[in-house]
Amino acid sequence: MKATLIYGAGDIRVEEVPDPKLENPTDAIVRITHSCICGSDLWPYKNREATEQGGRIGHEFIGVVEETGSDISRVKQGDVVVAPFFYADGTCEYCQAGLTTACPNGSAWGAETDGGQGEAARVPFADHSLMKLDVPVESELMPSLLTLSDVFGTGHHAAVSARVEPGKDVVVVGDGAVGLLAVLAAKRLGAERIVLMGHHKARTDLGREFGATDVVEERGEEGEQKVRDVLGTDGAHSTIEAVGYDQSLSTALNVTKPGGFVGIVGVPQSGTIPNAGRKFGANITIAGGIAPTQANMHELLPDVMDGKIEPGRVFDRTIGLDETPEGYQAMNDREALKVLVRP
Repeated sequence: MKATLIYGAGDIRVEEVPDPKLENPTDAIVRITHSCICGSDLWPYKNREATEQGGRIGHEFIGVVEETGSDISRVKQGDVVVAPFFYADGTCEYCQAGLTTACPNGSAWGAETDGGQGEAARVPFADHSLMKLDVPVESELMPSLLTLSDVFGTGHHAAVSARVEPGKDVVVVGDGAVGLLAVLAAKRLGAERIVLMGHHKARTDLGREFGATDVVEERGEEGEQKVRDVLGTDGAHSTIEAVGYDQSLSTALNVTKPGGFVGIVGVPQSGTIPNAGRKFGANITIAGGIAPTQANMHELLPDVMDGKIEPGRVFDRTIGLDETPEGYQAMNDREALKVLVRP
């Protein structure tokens, strides 16, 4: 079969690899029909050291179950399923608490199994990891359903971590796919005013359609003051950081009012939390992290299925699997927001 491999910074290749096989009785083999490129895939794309052997990449996919292990009972051959970006066993104390990304037996795709950007994948703990979809694979809902694998689930996790509540003000720092879907998640949770900090007009226009009431294009101190001016207060009750840079987290803390909450879902690019003095002095709570999408996608599914929300609108380009290297380049160059891949 074909699969996407990364050999180093800027070096993405689609190559022939061995077909996946069942290795454990709790496995399933899924033929992938929809996958995509994530903003977090761009971090290794920018920085990975060159290697002689490439590594699998991609962690968001929908597909059809082709084969199941002897212990599988919930999913069966022919089922259309969506996979969370981090699979888990569903039985440990963390899974039972809804924190599936802390499962000691779980992992991300491509680390110990197949990547999501390929023609098929072996899925460990398939009964727990896969969510069945009662729609055909050619349904127009597929792009939105694919976001449950990661980006919409991550935006939802950010909003929940930031304690978004009905009637509250929210600031979202970052206009990438996760930031835009954090706007949608905040609107879904009842936020009254949502300020999106971003400067790419096509993206912020979509953010407005998702529920942003205001857009602040400025950055740094100028942008922070503009947020306070827009809100007419000393900050927001809830702020979402969806970038991962020190500057974006520092801004998130500065635009959060005393006693407020910051939800972090941008992959941190340093080992420190900047602006700790502001956090300490204003009693701001920082929460968030790797989103447990295996746990929360069941909550989000009904609103996608009935058309109340359309998170799949973040996809602005569709390519074939062989074009995946070009898809990475387009996202890296900001020519595409999020790229859908059809093997």
